[in-house]
Amino acid sequence: QVQLVESGGGLVQAGGSLRLSCAASGSIFRINTMGWYRQAPGKQRELVAFKTTNGITIYADSVKGRFTISRDNAKNTVSLQMNSLKLEDTAVYYCNLKWNEYDYWGQGTQVTVSS
Repeated sequence: QVQLVESGGGLVQAGGSLRLSCAASGSIFRINTMGWYRQAPGKQRELVAFKTTNGITIYADSVKGRFTISRDNAKNTVSLQMNSLKLEDTAVYYCNLKWNEYDYWGQGTQVTVSS
């Protein structure tokens, strides 16, 4: 059984920074993709960023230049450094781990950006 545990959400003023972390445990295939998605109230869940074990990195256009994803393959962890936060970044952020047909999610962590 694979488990994802997130940490680091919270309340921050616009223009501020937060760092999210996610640790995966269990039987994890060594070649995988770890990333972050978010879901704002009344909206669909959307990709924020992901990074594969061989370093391929994708960002949503809305966060390019502000967010940075990093991962430690040996520890099965992924982090998201979020800078220059905007009101529209407010959402529940979910950690995701996937390979082949397997797709795992964390419980979500709330990020609220205030004016």
